[in-house]
Amino acid sequence: MASHSWKDAYGGMSSDNIKGLVLALSSSLFIGASFIVKKKGLKKAGASGVRAGVGGYSYLYEPLWWVGMITMIVGEIANFAAYAFAPAILVTPLGALSIIISAVLAHIILREKLHIFGILGCVLCVVGSTTIVLHAPQERPIESVTEVWDLATEPAFVLYAASVLIAVFIIVFHYIPSYGQTHIMCYIGVCSLVGSMSVMSVKAIGIALKLTLSGMNQLVYPQTWAFTLIVLLCVITQMNYLNKALDTFNTAVVSPIYYVMFTSLTILASVIMFKDWDRQNPSQIITELCGFVTILSGTFLLHKTKDMVDGQVPLSVRPPKHMDDEEDGIDHESIPLTLRR
Repeated sequence: MASHSWKDAYGGMSSDNIKGLVLALSSSLFIGASFIVKKKGLKKAGASGVRAGVGGYSYLYEPLWWVGMITMIVGEIANFAAYAFAPAILVTPLGALSIIISAVLAHIILREKLHIFGILGCVLCVVGSTTIVLHAPQERPIESVTEVWDLATEPAFVLYAASVLIAVFIIVFHYIPSYGQTHIMCYIGVCSLVGSMSVMSVKAIGIALKLTLSGMNQLVYPQTWAFTLIVLLCVITQMNYLNKALDTFNTAVVSPIYYVMFTSLTILASVIMFKDWDRQNPSQIITELCGFVTILSGTFLLHKTKDMVDGQVPLSVRPPKHMDDEEDGIDHESIPLTLRR
């Protein structure tokens, strides 16, 4: 029996996990490209209007920003579909892979040089992602969206969701008015906390659509529409505060911090709600965590590479990015790391 269990655990990826993996990789391509395009659009809009970082929405009239937005939407659709087939523990960390796409585009569009340690960071991200892919848990079999709702209304996840809401309200109404322009954790904290909730709802909707297309209509259940409303509210909130963070602070600071916080909170939410680790043995869980730490190490190296190349002052005392840009009129953006829901 023990031997049979071991073979089940290491028997390879299921067909659903493979589909989710392919969709997640496609998503990385589009989302990685969209960050640079959107960033260029924000800068162009800010030069002729009120910047997003100080409450402006002039970027909505900038075609380049919309090109980046459409590219991101395509990536998010692929990402959305990936969650319908594979667990969040597999899909979410793969967001780091798009740093390779971003690095190439940053070299071409932003004329940035990639330090040797930056290349090493890319390699670490690939190694860590591969480790997670090979040891990710199989997708939990679900026959109805009501099952997902039951998981979401269990005491453990209700406590997590309540904690997220309380934390977001405190940050938005107490800390952002006073510290939003100087403390990056205000904007990133809201994006990451809300993002973890959006991923759980996105996964629920993805499962509902997958079941509907297979002949089991889930659109008749009110839970499907409740999850849809949650996703809309979360995405609007994320997009708003992510724009503020990107426009106020250097991407070299925003990207790795957001990736670490968002991915960590999403994995935590998935473990609580879908109980992903209940179907794995300790060695698999530890290996996945090692893979995640490897990815974090890669993002850290890429982040530090920017400082080594530019010879800038430490991040803790750096002014908001737009102050530097306005002083010299030169684009100093770093390599964006894709940020996944």
